[in-house]
Amino acid sequence: MRVFTITPGNLGVTETSTLPTQLPAQGLVWIACARREFEVMQLQIQATLQSLCGTQLVDLHVSDLLSNQLPSHYDYTSQYDILVFRRLGTGQSETDLSRPGEPTHQPVKRSGPPVLRRIDTSPVGFAVFDNLLLTVHPTECAARDSYAFKLLNSSSATTTDSRVNGVKLPASPADLMLRIVNHMVDGYLELRRELTRQFDHWQSELLRPDTRFSNWSSVLDARLAMHQLDEICEDQRAALQDWIESIETWPDSDTLQIQRERELLKVRSRDVLEHIERVVHHVQRLEQSAETAVQMHFSAQSHRTNDIMRTLTALTAVFLPLNLITGFFGMNFEFLPIIHSRSGFWWTFGLMLLLVVVVVSVFWRKRYLAKSSR
Repeated sequence: MRVFTITPGNLGVTETSTLPTQLPAQGLVWIACARREFEVMQLQIQATLQSLCGTQLVDLHVSDLLSNQLPSHYDYTSQYDILVFRRLGTGQSETDLSRPGEPTHQPVKRSGPPVLRRIDTSPVGFAVFDNLLLTVHPTECAARDSYAFKLLNSSSATTTDSRVNGVKLPASPADLMLRIVNHMVDGYLELRRELTRQFDHWQSELLRPDTRFSNWSSVLDARLAMHQLDEICEDQRAALQDWIESIETWPDSDTLQIQRERELLKVRSRDVLEHIERVVHHVQRLEQSAETAVQMHFSAQSHRTNDIMRTLTALTAVFLPLNLITGFFGMNFEFLPIIHSRSGFWWTFGLMLLLVVVVVSVFWRKRYLAKSSR
């Protein structure tokens, strides 16, 4: 478990490993724990929430935070909001209850190219209170550790200089939640570059006429992975849209600072939603591109087969009259024209050669024997 106290001014960000006993006068508290830690320490965390926020998580939301298969979605109560957002994971199993927070299983092995193995996802739960953010992560969550590292680097920030290393301290738990979500979405945006290179490689292999493509299992796995990623991103977009709609229902405030923070919160929410839509658009384009490449591959193979059959048919038509002539003179009759003539062979051979030249010329003019351009 990692607990961060984020306060403006010279205090910045401080980290502890124990549950807080009180909220700061200014700022917020971020409690980040693994899913099994949350299950084991559920009573202590609920007591801390009751002491600091005056309320506890309802049983249904506790079940949502503990679930490892839940899709992205948003829910709320009158005192807090719940957002479940699926991040890119490594397929790592959860720990057992005897050793919470420590990995005990190896990552699940998947088939296909390495880039497709990174599309495994796992949910991250956010419970947003007025001055406290509770997040429930998978074990050794890279998204949590990466953003926590940025926060700790910004601990020397002051009110006059709030940006250190490109990181600005969040103004509220909702702002902190959106920053973490945006950090997770950026992982999808980075993944799309590798996916694009992999699909471009497959397209070039599929459209090469002089090679035989045999890696169909990887293409099928890629199409299934794209479909899965599309569904995940659609759930993410729906959850963020519900969150944005809920912000509109918040009561108006008479304080200009709170109004400005709320407007900035809406702007950041729309920015995260735009990032998710970019991922959705790119995934759909890759899926269509893969389908188009497969169709073009089979179309090219069919065209190549048609060219071969056309050439064979033309060659058969060239030799067909020759077979007719040889078959005619090969009949077992005693009296046949010119078979006893000294020049009969040469007249027949010349006629056969002339037929070949005429037929080949006709087929060449009709482009039956023309070489297809690649």
